[in-house]
Amino acid sequence: MNCRTLIAEDEPILAATLARTLHGLWPGLEIVASAPNGIVAVEQALALRPDVLFLDIRMPGRTGLEAAEELLERWIGEQPFPELVFVTAYDDYAVQAFERAALDYVLKPVNAARLERTVERLQARLRERLAGRQADGLERLAGQMRALLLPPAPAVQQQPPLAVIRAAVGNLVRMIRLSDVVYFQASDKYVTVATGEGEALIRLSLKDLLPQLDAGRFCQVSRSSIVNLDHVASASRDPMGKLVLNLHGRQDRLKVSPLFAHLFRQM
Repeated sequence: MNCRTLIAEDEPILAATLARTLHGLWPGLEIVASAPNGIVAVEQALALRPDVLFLDIRMPGRTGLEAAEELLERWIGEQPFPELVFVTAYDDYAVQAFERAALDYVLKPVNAARLERTVERLQARLRERLAGRQADGLERLAGQMRALLLPPAPAVQQQPPLAVIRAAVGNLVRMIRLSDVVYFQASDKYVTVATGEGEALIRLSLKDLLPQLDAGRFCQVSRSSIVNLDHVASASRDPMGKLVLNLHGRQDRLKVSPLFAHLFRQM
């Protein structure tokens, strides 16, 4: 079976070893590029559209998981999303996490017998895709990534949720009620607090902010956005087929990552 793949690995010797082993196991495989970090891996994958993507877990710029998450958000067009294989040094916790999420992985140093089993699974899925027996794997991979990346919410919130947030507007500090916040949007060093009246800035990261919010009202919808569900008017598809949220009181719309699309299936 002919197939195109991209290897993302920051250690050249390991990348060459993986490529050489893959060629021996899969003669029809074409390695279209080798990326030295996660940022390049994302851009090359979007440009070259490989069938399979091998992602090292620990890379500069973006980790393999961050690169996969960004690709899920940015992938558009009719070309099926690539099959993912994560490459990791042996770590019992990481291995258990990948197996629990049913994601393909190979261990460093690369073992030919173990890699052969991965290749066989990849070939089987690609054959099913070509035969039309398997739809685009985007939704399946999104579900697997969700199981790996998103821990279950605690049964009880540890502290009362924030009711007011202090945010900068020019030289002023505004006290904004959380009920007035439409969404939070991360960019660079700041997070934008968007309300029906305008925008303000805070320095708190989304990762630190999310546990302090009312989990019944606020939910993350992408790597960079948290939305207040009280301000969501509807969910729809844009011309590229991506899910977007239409908001009360604002003209802009929020893109929803495939990781979080399941939250709006009934809308």
